[in-house]
Amino acid sequence: MTDAEQQDWFGQFAPGHGVHRAPPPKAEGPRDGIVFRRSPTARNYRLSLGRDGVAVATIPVRGSMREAERFVERNRTWLERARERQRSRPRAADVWTLGTRVLWRGDLAEIRRATDGERPSVCLGADVFRVPRLEDDLRPALHARFIRLAKVELPARAWELAATTRMNVTRVTVRDQRSRWGSCTAAGVVSLNWRLILTPESVRDYIILHELMHLREMNHSRRFWACVGEVFPAWREAEAWIKRNAGYTGL
Repeated sequence: MTDAEQQDWFGQFAPGHGVHRAPPPKAEGPRDGIVFRRSPTARNYRLSLGRDGVAVATIPVRGSMREAERFVERNRTWLERARERQRSRPRAADVWTLGTRVLWRGDLAEIRRATDGERPSVCLGADVFRVPRLEDDLRPALHARFIRLAKVELPARAWELAATTRMNVTRVTVRDQRSRWGSCTAAGVVSLNWRLILTPESVRDYIILHELMHLREMNHSRRFWACVGEVFPAWREAEAWIKRNAGYTGL
């Protein structure tokens, strides 16, 4: 899943985007609306479009600014198409009120008033959540409820999948990550984004298994993706769902 909706041009789209992000390389400054960055580890020129709409051109360690600008011009058509796709993607509403449709457990669900109980509550699908006031923006209150639920459900599922795949996990945390769906350390600490509770169960399991497979391969090599394919053959479909629906998740 860079930003979850980040798109990269290497001559093709890179697999596994939206899951792991490397620290950003040093910026050279904007030119023609594009930020150029030098990377000590990059081997090739790279053009990417972040969720915030900022285009970034990465310059490899032995590269030049002049060649980077030529690379951008050669891929200008791709960049414009990527920007158009980004503009056309649906986005979550900024303010949530009764009747707003939001992503919940993989479906777009309408926020409805709950009929039972004395305290103000709303329904999303089969789930009921208490809120301070029905007249307020419901998004902050519902996000708080979502996070509380995610901290119960996501670790439980992660431990279950770790046992199934026989991965040695030492700890599972749930965090409010803004640029990735999950991460895993060599020490067996798995961190998951609370927003996984918004996704279908298949996508949730894919992200968890993706992180668990890093305990076999701490990279995104062909061997790593082979490991992912063994435990979750439909990983490409899960990645496609993430790219289509990232706007609804806030990533």
